[in-house]
Amino acid sequence: MQRSDRWVGLGLAALALAVLWTARDFPQVPGQKLGAAFLPMIIGAGLLLCSLALIVRSFRASAYRSAEQPVPVREHFGSSLVIVGAVLVYILLSERVGFLIIAPLCILPVFLVLRVRWPAALLWTLGGTVAVHLAFYKMLRVPLPWGWITPFY
Repeated sequence: MQRSDRWVGLGLAALALAVLWTARDFPQVPGQKLGAAFLPMIIGAGLLLCSLALIVRSFRASAYRSAEQPVPVREHFGSSLVIVGAVLVYILLSERVGFLIIAPLCILPVFLVLRVRWPAALLWTLGGTVAVHLAFYKMLRVPLPWGWITPFY
């Protein structure tokens, strides 16, 4: 657990630094105090804090491990592969298939591999998909890809 937390923390830190580096070049929006870089910078800072917490936790856990506890011989990387696979499937298929179809198909296996029970996984998958779609489409006015189901208006 500690070793995988450490590697996930380092990978998350690299992602956070990439987000922060990229977002600094986003243009300012005329007439607004907060530019296009505001939200990505907040997300990058949050990712960086989470990565630091994971790294610190992994070192603390290995320092406080008692001699009585056996060191885990094998770590389970299957859930990590499912998560990475779901992200890749979303990136590759979201434009063609559409957000409302591909998001639940990517989120549900992640919940199930993380051992969330079926009813809760289904509820969070469908509710989360609808909530994200409404937040982006209605509140932020950023259309997510429609794909196979084009708007009927």
